[in-house]
Amino acid sequence: MSATRGNGEHWKSLESVGISQKELALAEALQMEYDALSRLRQDKEESRAKQNTDQPLISWDDPALDYNKPAVRNDCRGIKIMRGLSGSDPTLNYNSFADQGSSSSPPDTNNSTSSIPPAEPENQPWLKGPLASDYLYIFNGSGEDFLSQPLNGTSCQDGSPKKLSPPPLPPRISIWSSSEVHHSSLKGSPLSHKGPQPKDINMFSSAHELADRKLLGRRISEEDPYGDMDYDGINDAITRLNLKSTYDTELLREATWGWKEGRSIFEKETPGKPVARSKTMPPQVPPRTYASKFSNRQNVVPNKNRRISVDPVVSRPHSLADGYELFEVSEERDEEVAAFCHMLDVLRSGYSTQDYSLTGFVWSTVNLSPERLGHGISLKVTVLCDSVQEPLTFTCDCSSTVDLLIYQTLCYTHDELLGIDVDDFVLKLCGLEEFLQNKHALGSHEYIQHCRKFDIDIRLQLMKRKAVRSDLARTVNDDQSPSTLNHYIHLQERPIKQTISRQALSLLFDTFHNEVDNFLAAEGDFPLRAERVIQSVMAICNALAAVESQEITGALNMLPACPSRMQPKIQKDPHVLAVRENREKVVETLTASILDLVELYCNTFNADFQTVVHGQRKHQLSQDARLLTCPLSFTVYATHRIPITWAASYEDFYLSCSLSHGGKELCSPLQTRKAHVYKYLFHLIIWDQQICFPIQVNRLPRETLLSATLYAVPIPPPGSSSETNKQRRVPEALGWVTTPLFNFRQVLTCGRKLLGLWPATQDNSSARSSAPNFNQPDSVILQIDFPASAFNVTFTRPLAAEFSPKYEFCSLGEEDQRKLKEVMQKESLYWLTDADRKRLWEKRYYCHEQPGSLPLLLASAPSWEWACLPDIYALLKQWTHMNHQDALGLLHATFPDQEVRRTAVHWIDSMSDAELLDYLPQLVQALKYECYLDSPLVRFLMKRAICDLRITHYFFWLLKDGLKDSQFSIRYQYLLAALLCCCGKGLREEFDRQCCLVNTLARLAQQVREAAPSSRQAILREGLADVKQFFSVNGSCRLPLSPSLLVKGIVPRDCSYFNSNAVPLKLSFQNVDALGENIRVIFKCGDDLRQDMLTLQMIRIMNKIWVQEGLDMRMVIFRCFSTGRGRGMVEMIPNAETLRKIQVEHGVTGSFKDRPLADWLQNHNPKEDEYEKAVENFIYSCAGCCVATYVLGICDRHNDNIMLKTTGHMFHIDFGRFLGHAQMFGNIKRDRAPFVFTSDMAYVINGGDKPSSRFHDFVDLCCQAYNLIRKHTHLFLNLLGLMLSCGIPELSDLEDLKYVYDALRPQDSEADATTYFTRLIESSLGSVATKLNFFIHNLAQMKFTGSDTRPVLSFAPRMHTLKTSGRIRDVFLCRHEKVFNPSKGYTYIVKVQREGPCEVTYIQRTFEEFQELHNKLRLIFPSSHLPSFPSRFVIGRSRGEAVAERRKEELNGYIWHLIHSAPEVAECDLVYTFFHPLPRDEKAAGTNPAPKPTDATWSRPIGKVGGEVKLSISYKNNKLFIMVMHIRGLQPLQDGNDPDPYVKIYLLPDPQKTTKRKTKVARKTCNPTYNEMLVYDGIPKGDLQQRELRLSVLSEEGFWENILLGEACIKLRDLDLTREKMGWFELGSRSQGTM
Repeated sequence: MSATRGNGEHWKSLESVGISQKELALAEALQMEYDALSRLRQDKEESRAKQNTDQPLISWDDPALDYNKPAVRNDCRGIKIMRGLSGSDPTLNYNSFADQGSSSSPPDTNNSTSSIPPAEPENQPWLKGPLASDYLYIFNGSGEDFLSQPLNGTSCQDGSPKKLSPPPLPPRISIWSSSEVHHSSLKGSPLSHKGPQPKDINMFSSAHELADRKLLGRRISEEDPYGDMDYDGINDAITRLNLKSTYDTELLREATWGWKEGRSIFEKETPGKPVARSKTMPPQVPPRTYASKFSNRQNVVPNKNRRISVDPVVSRPHSLADGYELFEVSEERDEEVAAFCHMLDVLRSGYSTQDYSLTGFVWSTVNLSPERLGHGISLKVTVLCDSVQEPLTFTCDCSSTVDLLIYQTLCYTHDELLGIDVDDFVLKLCGLEEFLQNKHALGSHEYIQHCRKFDIDIRLQLMKRKAVRSDLARTVNDDQSPSTLNHYIHLQERPIKQTISRQALSLLFDTFHNEVDNFLAAEGDFPLRAERVIQSVMAICNALAAVESQEITGALNMLPACPSRMQPKIQKDPHVLAVRENREKVVETLTASILDLVELYCNTFNADFQTVVHGQRKHQLSQDARLLTCPLSFTVYATHRIPITWAASYEDFYLSCSLSHGGKELCSPLQTRKAHVYKYLFHLIIWDQQICFPIQVNRLPRETLLSATLYAVPIPPPGSSSETNKQRRVPEALGWVTTPLFNFRQVLTCGRKLLGLWPATQDNSSARSSAPNFNQPDSVILQIDFPASAFNVTFTRPLAAEFSPKYEFCSLGEEDQRKLKEVMQKESLYWLTDADRKRLWEKRYYCHEQPGSLPLLLASAPSWEWACLPDIYALLKQWTHMNHQDALGLLHATFPDQEVRRTAVHWIDSMSDAELLDYLPQLVQALKYECYLDSPLVRFLMKRAICDLRITHYFFWLLKDGLKDSQFSIRYQYLLAALLCCCGKGLREEFDRQCCLVNTLARLAQQVREAAPSSRQAILREGLADVKQFFSVNGSCRLPLSPSLLVKGIVPRDCSYFNSNAVPLKLSFQNVDALGENIRVIFKCGDDLRQDMLTLQMIRIMNKIWVQEGLDMRMVIFRCFSTGRGRGMVEMIPNAETLRKIQVEHGVTGSFKDRPLADWLQNHNPKEDEYEKAVENFIYSCAGCCVATYVLGICDRHNDNIMLKTTGHMFHIDFGRFLGHAQMFGNIKRDRAPFVFTSDMAYVINGGDKPSSRFHDFVDLCCQAYNLIRKHTHLFLNLLGLMLSCGIPELSDLEDLKYVYDALRPQDSEADATTYFTRLIESSLGSVATKLNFFIHNLAQMKFTGSDTRPVLSFAPRMHTLKTSGRIRDVFLCRHEKVFNPSKGYTYIVKVQREGPCEVTYIQRTFEEFQELHNKLRLIFPSSHLPSFPSRFVIGRSRGEAVAERRKEELNGYIWHLIHSAPEVAECDLVYTFFHPLPRDEKAAGTNPAPKPTDATWSRPIGKVGGEVKLSISYKNNKLFIMVMHIRGLQPLQDGNDPDPYVKIYLLPDPQKTTKRKTKVARKTCNPTYNEMLVYDGIPKGDLQQRELRLSVLSEEGFWENILLGEACIKLRDLDLTREKMGWFELGSRSQGTM
């Protein structure tokens, strides 16, 4: 370098073109840095003369440097290694470097880096190679500014440091022509003053300037001003930088020692030769924009769309020699993760506490609703204390606080309370590691409410706070430790990164450089040498996700043909590479392309190494996205890593690209041209095509997603390749991916991107992931090149409009009000039509009075572009505060807007911890719909998890389960690591133990399940030894079911398994608390319990809704938790039995009998008051189960998954089928009844086989509970809608959600819904299919066991024998009669004559009942002993009179032969039961069997009058509504039978009899239920005053005249019809009823 240039006199000429001295200073430093390498070569004076004229670009000689000079070691005194810090808030400095040194230290003081003595050169093999020209320096700016010093390293003469800011960003467009650049680089001439020369100057300036600035730079002076570098010290410092935030101190010491000892992971046995560049130019960093680079090269294939990045070119920390330094960094290199970690630091600092012991308590859940406090209700509470031998018993009011109970207890245990603080004591639940909250009422705790519901004794233990276990409490060290994520990944089952290690990549680079050296040194045989180079490049690319960039392809095309690459564009002239300079150009281009690929790989896969300086953020000028009117465009280059099978199976590949926001497409999709698979280094599908959407950048919503779907046309089979068949072939989707256009800093995506495709089989349009598929090592990778730009295109959040009108809903016209109400009644945005959306948006300012309609309104917004946001945000800002249940609807994938979600979280923040636990699974699923890692929802959940250990526990297991979702696993990994970072060391170790226990149990359950049935018990005993070993090592562990379940061992004698398909384990754990019983759970392996979890969650929320409305349905809610796909735990309910075991106590046909349930409850509740209480519990819980199972569409209901407690509480288990996905027998649904409600259940309710008034209560309970759930339709649709992406097969699309919508019927009135559900009860009660299903299940459970139970007739309530009934002498079928109930058909009258005087009875039997008798007889006797039965098959109408007449003769012959057959057949119990009179035959017993003459005169029978009818009368919109609900107390008929009552109503006066309305007929009951609405339309209000209702109750008598059972006359003028009137009216002969 000339002295002139060294003195800086040439700066004036460069300043004239606008370059500042600060820029020129760095340019000079970079120039000197490169010249240091260029001049130090083995070739001396003779080679220098040649290099001045024809400078080669490649040199492989070692520089002559003396590494042992003291000056080299001692002059690097100001060097410090800094760590970058990123944050998510705008106030954070993302580009500053933390000052880790003292600003007051003198400049000549040795720092820790330079004070480390260097190792000997022989102990540092990596120093034998060339000096790395791109080594990492970070200068300490506290004392001196780098640019203010002379370049020789001496300090300023005045001793005062100058504070100079780094220069501004240089322009992207070079001020020199490309030709000059090219000429200068080829000639290698020194810098001339005849014209401006290019300098590759690349800097960045911090967005937020700090006083103590650190400057990153790369410089090695030709004059060697700093002396010999202390490479050991620098490596040591860099290691600290990389390891500090990730590993513990001990690991750091080990890693540091390894570096000091020269054990670098980049250590090579045989270092290769260096690859250098031109002597006179600064290091030519491979540019991101290749237009100027390739503009004058004729041998490079041009590409018009080679725009790769908008970022400025930055300095590289690697050398262009072998052994590229790929510095290991923590994940904070990822700006978004770094910002997330900083957010965690801020969040944790805001929730530090003075008393850390409180953070380890599991507090009992509190429900503050007044309905649960139980004011005025007394509780019997037993308190145990260590200081008192006998337990203390108190009678407390539910509303009294816990600390009052503690005070009362202390009064008994202490003689003097002076100096005793009640807050120093807590009450622990006996048997649970859970504590009551001192400041809350006793009755508000869910544990107390549970004890009240099931009459469980309340047992508490008084403890001092200091005596409570504190193993889960956070500590000061926990809160002060930095938020890092890699440290906590060990609990996760998937690693966060699946990338190549830098050791492996370094080895591949060594091979590449060795091959390049051989290629450059070769004198001939260039194709073979080129083949080896190509193979080494192929190995590197294969390691880098098998990506072959277009630059690598272009560089390889400059090589001659070889077996690895036979392409038409390759270099065909072998003499070109005979010139060494041409080979050097190829190697230089190829090396730069590979380095670019490494950098792209590191950025894409978040590798643990990189090629750029850690902490250096590329900062650019910004431009507002709303000012860009150009259309969105990018280049689709190719897909990499194509499966080889695709080439043989498909042709005509094309890519479909679309833009969407919240699931709504912004414009029509665009497609690339069709292309085939090509073979380069790998199989590629290359399009290299620009996609230009017809939508401007300023019209893109902030959360716009780019979706790309790969399609291919299958290759036709041989022989069918005609054009017709080709047109019929349908393209198949092979993969898809989505990516946001704006990153987490709201900057538009720029540069080259690699996107991993998800297989088309995993497509889920309702919840497509915004993360590419890099989890699967063989995923197809799509390469897209977004446009380069000189600035960042940033989406700035607009402010809300200053004014947003609000109008009264009633100011709308009646028609508009009606239509708007109809739309709002849809309760869900999923079923809004385009007309609905248009109407809602037009009338949005009238809807403020309906806060719950906001999701419907926002879903109707026509656009979410920047120009529309101020109006939307103003509406959002002025909207009435939504309750948190409605606000859940704003967290759906339909609403990706950040402001909407922030507002939703603000409203949700008001929910209590108990409510949060209820909705936590949905909120964890909603994290999938967040655009970025950090979000208000994440902060909300983390904040609550820090404050409550119970939330932390369930949040952990839900995130753990989310790891199994491949599309979202990366996000859940970060969130789980963040949770572990926040929760403290004690809880992390507890989660470790829980995971270990679950894995141990899962292995045991799998072994038992796969074993032969005969060896399962032995395998179970052997496996339990492993569980015992776990507890012997770990001591105790909490169960995933609840953090309050603390166990210390297993009880083998109480462990067994169930004989079901999944063979679940029945386990008994030893309770740590000696005051508690053993904890019994079921562990399942092989069943997906997430569906059971969701179903139980919905039932639990239903129960809470009922209780809040004052209706306690006595539901049994048990815990169930999935601990992984296909495994989980279920709580066992004590003192409960399945219906099957109860029913089979009455024989295998017990499911057809009515008494089993009632008898079982009677046995367990022998006292009358106990039994009445059990029946009351049964009525309530059965009603709740009916409603819950119907609304959720729970199927596969048999008597083995319905259980009954001895206290009368009924509940369902095993929810493997729901939302109407019934099990099928062929084309027949197994579950044909709306829900399970059988006659044996009705028997318990009625207290017998006849309906009673208690059945009215049951129906009313069902309808009331159903209507209460209907009021919360939106809540259940929101909760289930958020779970659409959870992966449950039976909840995957809107059709599944539509089932719940249809079941809840939100558009119906309460009266209509009451009628509807009453019909469902009747349908279920009359369903024979349910009992048959039970019976089949009973048979299926009788495996290899015999039974002495004899067949019985389904229509006979009990068996009869010859002894009890008397011998039958003769039978004769007299006639047939037509019947209409239960279905239209014919019944046969049979005369039965027995031995004895006047022993003649008449019975009625149908053809089907005769057939049942014959079938049951065939089960007992051989067919040869029985007479032949008439054929059931007939041609024509099977129920016609001619068929009945013919069958009468055939049946007469059958029963005659049956009575006269062998005695064992004729006298068997089945025959005598069949011919024994039933209750329905009693009417026929006293009648004349002869047919009535057609001219007979019928007289009206006289019935007993009495009873009451319950009516609901209302008037609205000129309509009179009369709901006939129940009748009670009707009198039996004169013959003693129950009537078949129905209600008939007239609106008098009515001379024409046009106002007659009547209900259906209820069969054989004195207490019928109807719940039918009778409507009179077009009745003016004035006319009502003159009208009266005439209500008659009659019994339908078939061919006889109907019998009057009672009447009521109601004058409407006596009723206030402005509101609904409901009450009982007395029935009389002609009397008026009273309200």
